[in-house]
Amino acid sequence: MLYDPSLPIGPQLRGILRQQVVQNDLTPGTRISEAEIAQQFGISRQPVREAFIKLAEEGLVEIRPQRGTVVRKIDPAEVLDARFVREAVEADIVRLLVKKGDASLVRELRRQLAEQKTLAQCSPKDFIRADELFHRTMAEAAGKGNVWTILQGLKSQMDRVRFLSFDLYRHDRLIDQHEAIIDSIEQGDEEGAEEATRRHLRAVLEDLPNIMRANPDVFIETPEDQIKSR
Repeated sequence: MLYDPSLPIGPQLRGILRQQVVQNDLTPGTRISEAEIAQQFGISRQPVREAFIKLAEEGLVEIRPQRGTVVRKIDPAEVLDARFVREAVEADIVRLLVKKGDASLVRELRRQLAEQKTLAQCSPKDFIRADELFHRTMAEAAGKGNVWTILQGLKSQMDRVRFLSFDLYRHDRLIDQHEAIIDSIEQGDEEGAEEATRRHLRAVLEDLPNIMRANPDVFIETPEDQIKSR
């Protein structure tokens, strides 16, 4: 794990640990030690402690007094709440983009779409990062880059599910949904763009029960009917 010694270590360390949890390199139940991480990076324990607190605020780790810090299981309720917020925000974002009618944005999104098609066949993690870039590009183009930054903490559990379940996703479906969003933006169709975005972000409602059944040890136990009702 590399970091830039010329920059503040705290935010970098948080980002490194967050990425490890989100990508499931640090799996639920894994105990992480302030002392070990401090030694590994050659730093004091204070920035490690601060990083743990920030990760706990995101629901990624649990700090247990006198017992240490462990990676939390994924809470399906938090996944679905994040999806709910994302749908509301991104539905408005695409409407703003339709009103702007930015042809250069459409070209950029189509370029990213072509790259996604390649990555889906050979690099799961890079495909997920490309998917993230797609949504961030739209948010920034709509002048809502700060909103997208705020969403990062809210959707961390949703991101964990994506990395956990790459093999269960139908990537052709995701790419087709991205294309439908681009087409609607290009055609100036506000209703179509919003509907395509909502359909895209609701896919997790169908996928989550299957992902949970395939990875029961990773999730907080939740009755399936509670998931379907949200």
